[in-house]
Amino acid sequence: MPLEVCSIWRKLPTDLSSRTQRCFDDACANFSANHPGYVFFRDDDVAAPGKQFAQLMQLFSQLQVPLNLAIVPAWLTRVRWQSIMPPRQSAADLWCWHQHGWRHKNHEIRGKKQEFGPRRSDTAIEHDISQGRRRLENLIGDSFFPVFTPPWNRCDERTLRLLEKRGYVAVSRSQNPNRSMLKGLPDFCVNVDMHTRKEKTSAAGWINFFEELKKAISSGLCGIMIHHNRMNATAFDFLETLLKMFGAHKNLRLVHFRDLVQIKKGVRCQVSGVRNR
Repeated sequence: MPLEVCSIWRKLPTDLSSRTQRCFDDACANFSANHPGYVFFRDDDVAAPGKQFAQLMQLFSQLQVPLNLAIVPAWLTRVRWQSIMPPRQSAADLWCWHQHGWRHKNHEIRGKKQEFGPRRSDTAIEHDISQGRRRLENLIGDSFFPVFTPPWNRCDERTLRLLEKRGYVAVSRSQNPNRSMLKGLPDFCVNVDMHTRKEKTSAAGWINFFEELKKAISSGLCGIMIHHNRMNATAFDFLETLLKMFGAHKNLRLVHFRDLVQIKKGVRCQVSGVRNR
């Protein structure tokens, strides 16, 4: 059954182009070539081939924009991997394949959904983290990069400590100033949601979207969350426009998690000049 498309993709504002440009102008006012802003895209719930996923990969490949792909390990098979993995010659350095939990299963009875939350034991959490990683390493080999995106963008502090213990180099959740953080485990937060928005009307959705986008870009690290299985033709059209605008901006750098880990270590991002023309 197709997933619901959120309100902003059912009706576009007539002044969308000017609002997008104004958002970029305001958000990038303090950046320069020596002190750029960074932007990454993360696509969630990856595992199965399909028309929307293929279209997304084609778009990012065509525009040479890096993409973080959060794979649900239990959903992936060798046949599926062979179907979704682009040919090696197709800009393999653009893709950062990483772990999206284990089964994408909620274990909480009350409160917000979590796969790695307070109701579970340390043993159960560590088992699922390890099981998921082993499966991805067995199926995708060197393409796996040890970053962990928890389903529903949330997990508890015990999970962070177990991830650090097992050698993960970062997590990626949604932005929340009250969340637990570990000094040795950077959190590359997504702070713009394109496809799982809750607004009832398109007008309200666009107001909030542009507020998110402006705040995220101006923060210096803009993380944009995609759900390809919730995209329609309108969403793809706008995403293409957005990617082109990011790619053309002289003071923004399009990166993925591999790049951000290097930047965090103080290593110059070697691909920034290629990915922004």
